[in-house]
Amino acid sequence: MSLRFSLCLALSLTLGALQAADSKPAAKPGSNGPRWKALKPQTPAGFTLKILQVAQYPGHTVELYVYVPDAAGTWPCILDIHGGGWKARQVEADKPMMERLAQRGFVTALVSYRLSTEAKYPAALHDCKAALRCLRAHAQELKLDPGRIGCMGGSAGGHLSGLTAMTAGLHDFEGEGPFQEQSSAVKACIVMAATQDLVEANRAKTNEGAILFFGATAQEKPELYQAASPIYHVRAGVPPAIFIEGEKDSLKVGRAEMMEKLKALGIETAVHTLKEAPHPFWMSDPWCAETVDIAAAFFKKHLGEPVLK
Repeated sequence: MSLRFSLCLALSLTLGALQAADSKPAAKPGSNGPRWKALKPQTPAGFTLKILQVAQYPGHTVELYVYVPDAAGTWPCILDIHGGGWKARQVEADKPMMERLAQRGFVTALVSYRLSTEAKYPAALHDCKAALRCLRAHAQELKLDPGRIGCMGGSAGGHLSGLTAMTAGLHDFEGEGPFQEQSSAVKACIVMAATQDLVEANRAKTNEGAILFFGATAQEKPELYQAASPIYHVRAGVPPAIFIEGEKDSLKVGRAEMMEKLKALGIETAVHTLKEAPHPFWMSDPWCAETVDIAAAFFKKHLGEPVLK
């Protein structure tokens, strides 16, 4: 099997795993588009990868993978929430993006939340909230500023990133995970390639990924789908949120309407569309590099620079 064929097969499998979180099948880059380059994790020089246990449940231990600078100082922090249709573990695929962001002046972290095959919603959301509280509880060890934390994610992780940010301060969404003395709020949020209105997206169809995640169809439990839709929680005081999408991807239901709600409240929002980019654009170059540029600028604006000693 040729290297080129292997890479194409890997991308195809990744696309298929992520489609469950989308309203339409993800588009593939055109034959005349840029040649994508697969990326592999490699902890950058000057950083240590630390693994923290957030919580332990039957069948899965929720962990945080944190890139901590070796230098002395205090850094703003970004939590990544991986995609995979809520049912596939894709921490490794997101690591290259977070390694690059760490080099831009952040402590970066990735959370291995419970998948839909391990626990139904809202378990995944509760794990994301617990991960943020865990980061704050270990702030000194991780050299991060607990007052300057943001979140981001793609596909199913983009849905969870938007939901985590929009439900900040709402006790009913916290869950009973550890570190309850800490806050799970974020100061800024990035949503990549993710539907934000699950009610509308699933109104006229049966989505197997969503049924596995929620344990019911949208027709059977519309209130559950609504509660899990970021767009329904936009209100005064939620953090700024921007969206990054691929030109070759499918329509993300609720994104435009959510932006209008944010704008009406005077909350910063924007959409960045990456030329020729397919659905999992953040996992390969040239689009990972473009994503990191956008994310670094946005988070530096809202989280600031590291304080070196």
